[in-house]
Amino acid sequence: MLTTTKIPNKFRSFLMLITVCLLFQLTALGKESKKYYYQLKIYHLASEQQEQLTEQYLEKAYLPALHRAGIPHVGVFKPIKKDSAERLVYVFIPFSSLEEFDQLEEKLEVDKQYLEDGKDYIAAPHNNAPYRRIESILTRAFSGMPQPAVPALTVAKKDRVYEMRSYEGPTEKYYKGKVKMFNTGDEVGLFKRLGFNAVFYAEVISGSHMPNLMYMTTFNNMEQRDQLWKAFFEDAQWKKLVADEQYKNTVSKSDIFFLYPAEYSDY
Repeated sequence: MLTTTKIPNKFRSFLMLITVCLLFQLTALGKESKKYYYQLKIYHLASEQQEQLTEQYLEKAYLPALHRAGIPHVGVFKPIKKDSAERLVYVFIPFSSLEEFDQLEEKLEVDKQYLEDGKDYIAAPHNNAPYRRIESILTRAFSGMPQPAVPALTVAKKDRVYEMRSYEGPTEKYYKGKVKMFNTGDEVGLFKRLGFNAVFYAEVISGSHMPNLMYMTTFNNMEQRDQLWKAFFEDAQWKKLVADEQYKNTVSKSDIFFLYPAEYSDY
């Protein structure tokens, strides 16, 4: 005849506590490792009038609406050196899931405050558009930094230097090698250790320069930026990474964009 051993109440309570703690830790780990998706919208503007109207819309209507939709931090950036032929405004939107990205337009369409605050932009006539074109790039966060971060900078926003880079790979295989260099090789960790104040690292999953990755680091000024990059290239970890054969020839083209945040930017 089979018999069962009765577990004393105090041990049952202890086991229950251990189970709850394990579940809490697993849940926390799941949240930490959840990869965000980032949309980068680039407004191409042909005049000062378009720039003013678009920025008024972003500040007074679009960012507040995104906040109401559950996106707490949205970045708006402008080039440090302006091209007189074309004005650009970069909008960085983090999404916790593709569903959140997919549902955003539906939320905006029923947001009465947004429709009222942005009516000059939204209802602009066909012969007086608020922009020339809007470019959109969709990216997925690296596992080495699965969520965005608001940089810890101390100077006024107008004086800050935000460096956004795009690395193109010659083929998908080589491109994946560069992504691996950031994650498995811990190039992300090297940037963090040296104090680069990264906003994001991400793979481009829809864009015009694929295969490519993009990332953004931030600095109080250009002097700090130059000093940190000098330290980066002299660091033993970087020298070991760049000498590793598996990471050779992984970048065929790189683009660097120097930006500063608008006063109303959350980043």
